[in-house]
Amino acid sequence: MTAPVFVVDAGVALRPGTVVLDGPEGRHAVSVRRLRVGEEVVLTDGAGTGAYGTVQAVEGKDRLDVSVTDVRTQDEPAPRVTVVQALPKGDRGEVAVETMTETGVDAIVPWQAGRCVTRWKGERGAKSLAKWRSTAREAGKQSRRLRFPDVADAASTREVAALLATADFAAVLHEDGGVAAPLATAQLPHSGHLVLVVGPEGGVTPEELAEFAAAGALPHRLGASVLRTSTAGTAALAVLLARTGRWS
Repeated sequence: MTAPVFVVDAGVALRPGTVVLDGPEGRHAVSVRRLRVGEEVVLTDGAGTGAYGTVQAVEGKDRLDVSVTDVRTQDEPAPRVTVVQALPKGDRGEVAVETMTETGVDAIVPWQAGRCVTRWKGERGAKSLAKWRSTAREAGKQSRRLRFPDVADAASTREVAALLATADFAAVLHEDGGVAAPLATAQLPHSGHLVLVVGPEGGVTPEELAEFAAAGALPHRLGASVLRTSTAGTAALAVLLARTGRWS
């Protein structure tokens, strides 16, 4: 087993020496994971820096002193991959965020597509966004990442189109093999920014496809089978990471 990852509070310096882990993360380490003196741990800021060391002391139910011996910083990934995820029904949004984070996505943009059944409005929208961000953080820890994905505010179709227009490669997942080229054979850059759009359960509307095409994003398909919106992004992301060398 690789060492578990815990997130330090903002402002905590990750450096060789003794670093204190307390608060909710310290409680999880002490009371849930039941870490003991001498066990290996990794502390991260979630922005690419990791401090590697061992538990030096355990105090109460929510504090660890970690003896840090090595600090490493991960470079920004290249190419950077953003997935625009239409809002699924129920808890499938968190499933999508979790699996895409584990796979290696760099940013997730919730999209209020025209055919979305789920609507993020007011307090409900704020709670849903917070849940997506919490899911990304926990999945980042679980998958031993040092750099967690950004989860943006919910975007409109116009805002998604503006994002697509700035990308070095942009694609919209589409199930129609008659109009969609295989993602597995698309010409991909080895640097820059890749943006992938995943539609809702009811599909992307013709008007949305046209607006995205005008921004430079063409339809692509994964294969013969049709995936759920909550799993399509993860499958497509795996294709992109493998083909661009991110997984080499």
